[in-house]
Amino acid sequence: MNLEEYFARTGYKGSTEKQDLETLTDIFQHHIRAVPFENLSIHCGEKITLELEHVYNKIVRRKRGGWCMENNQLLGWVLKGLGYDTSFLGAYVFNPHQNAYATLMTHLVVKVVIDGKAYVVDGGFGVSYQMWQPMELVSGKEQPQAPGVFRLTEKNGVWYLEKMRRKQYIPNQSFSNSDLLEKKECRKVYMFSLEPRTVEDFRFQCTYLQTSPDSLFTKKSICTLQTTDGFRALIGWTLTETTYNYKENMDLVEFVTLEDEEVEKTLKEKFNITLERKLVPINVKGSYTI
Repeated sequence: MNLEEYFARTGYKGSTEKQDLETLTDIFQHHIRAVPFENLSIHCGEKITLELEHVYNKIVRRKRGGWCMENNQLLGWVLKGLGYDTSFLGAYVFNPHQNAYATLMTHLVVKVVIDGKAYVVDGGFGVSYQMWQPMELVSGKEQPQAPGVFRLTEKNGVWYLEKMRRKQYIPNQSFSNSDLLEKKECRKVYMFSLEPRTVEDFRFQCTYLQTSPDSLFTKKSICTLQTTDGFRALIGWTLTETTYNYKENMDLVEFVTLEDEEVEKTLKEKFNITLERKLVPINVKGSYTI
């Protein structure tokens, strides 16, 4: 494993000398625009494991993506290798369907400290809740980014992340009531504490999320990638392309339904993913919004 090979994968050609916020942001943005958030392994007969070398081979050499435990573990390794002060945190994801936070800690994020200031770096959430810049760990401050306005709020040692979105324009009106569309303008994303975590803390969750019939990830095949002006997502057979702020305070959300034979080609053309095994798309209706 080496950093040069990782940077070739993400296309980053900038400096690695300074451990500052500007460099961190640049490295981070290259990652989220090159490495998809995806769970396709579950739906093509592969097992997701948390060994760093396996994650590295999958993302860097096989040019795949991964979910939070893969993406953020790799990102944490890269940043640590560059000399950043990094640690892992564990988050509980908000379920809009149940209007509650999960009881299982399933989301791994990276905390980075620069010149005494702490930042949350999360390259593994995907869709419109994917931050584009590290978020300063400060309570109550609105932090506007291209995807919308993010805010962290701390109460009794627990931190809550939420996001305010713009209005949405959906040209294909047959999708205007899609269960994939977030109806609320302000959406809770996840909560976490500052207790340092290790990858070992996520072993059970990694198995559970890819095997349990109750898991979102067994009910939906998901592949999503950030672009320079928005993001793309393939959920089951539904391809969406979102352009942020294409008009003032308005995001453009375009939907199209693919045929089975179009899925493989779309993964290659839109997400730069070539699978080694046959994907079986799935999209059980439920609590996943883009």
